[in-house]
Amino acid sequence: MNTDIGLSARLERISTDGRYLIVPMDHGITLGPVTGLVDIESTIDGITRGGADAVLTHKGTAPRVHPNKNGKGYIVHVNGSTVIGPDENDKRLTGTVEDALRVGADAVSFHINVGSNYEPDQMTQLADLCSRAADFGVPVLAMSYARGPGIDEQDPEALAHAVRLAEEVGADVVKTAYSGDPDSFGRVVEATRLPVVIAGGSRGTDRETVEMVRGTMDAGAAGVSMGRSIFQHENPEAITRAVSAVIHDDADVDTALERAGLGIEA
Repeated sequence: MNTDIGLSARLERISTDGRYLIVPMDHGITLGPVTGLVDIESTIDGITRGGADAVLTHKGTAPRVHPNKNGKGYIVHVNGSTVIGPDENDKRLTGTVEDALRVGADAVSFHINVGSNYEPDQMTQLADLCSRAADFGVPVLAMSYARGPGIDEQDPEALAHAVRLAEEVGADVVKTAYSGDPDSFGRVVEATRLPVVIAGGSRGTDRETVEMVRGTMDAGAAGVSMGRSIFQHENPEAITRAVSAVIHDDADVDTALERAGLGIEA
């Protein structure tokens, strides 16, 4: 069986012309039923109408995803932790490739904290996941962060190491933190052949969000995997439309905000 065909087909389902606008909503395990996730159905409907290529959740919410994703891609996340547990960096397995396929996923994702005390186990688990996913032609999105004692989580050298690790163990797309500016993030992008997407982090203003996306694309990245900045927005569809304008139409910041009806913030 030619799994390369399946891999290519599934990558196309979670992207557009090699660009990625993924909205992760796996935060229900980490943070609980926060704003934007209680009525996850309407949030998913809005962001996929706004231009998201794919949404990402844990396997248990799959029945709430499929009727509302408007034909867009679906990624199942397979590890997690909580903010009320002993250590949020200690991500534990919550699913398998087979679980993801059973609930209709196009890809799987896995979070690794490079530099943490849990890096050895997480690296082994990610490598095993990549091997198993390859058996089925299923893409792996590695959420590879530089996090641990004494580590600057925005240091471009540490981030470059994190994204290269993802490539070395067999991932297909890698997500990491933004280093803060296009020049330094360009060094992160150059560290791997994989498509690099950035995390959104905690929500800023609309302009700050779109400026970060613009800087990311200027650095040569392939897009974003942006959660709270989108799903906790008072108008998730509009902010998704602005981010999509930058990623998919190469719009500048002002044009993206205007196109989404968000105005031009000072």
